[in-house]
Amino acid sequence: DRIVIENRDWIVVVPFWAVWPYETMILPKKQVTRMQDLSDSQQESLSVIMKRLCTKYDNLFQCSFPYSMGWHGAPTGPYLNHDYPYWTFHGIYLPPLLRSATIKKHMVGYELLAQAQRDLTPEQAAEKLRSLPDSHYKHPETSLTIEEIETYSN
Repeated sequence: DRIVIENRDWIVVVPFWAVWPYETMILPKKQVTRMQDLSDSQQESLSVIMKRLCTKYDNLFQCSFPYSMGWHGAPTGPYLNHDYPYWTFHGIYLPPLLRSATIKKHMVGYELLAQAQRDLTPEQAAEKLRSLPDSHYKHPETSLTIEEIETYSN
């Protein structure tokens, strides 16, 4: 119920602990510990799923959807040669928009000092995102074709 989209190598979910209304995680279907461990095929399918997710974000409120995004992977530097079999490389999207292109969620008071409040459940957020089209509302010419999406499907 928390799955937004997936392809042969990646899955996008709204985590059960999500604080931001449309927070998502991109997870590999096959264990990968660091970005540099991705195969060419995994890199290509990652770009496809990221494009699809960002299009769905833009389509949600028909705006250029703002977000902060980052990657988490196993330690590098002096720890590059250490084995971290329990670590899973993954991406996190943290978008602030709540109910429209102009209403943002702000973390204040109780949420900063105690516990974040959910404005909608992770399942509701996933369903809203999942139901949106893969064709961009404003720039359909930049959208992936059905054939391109199917090329990277299961």
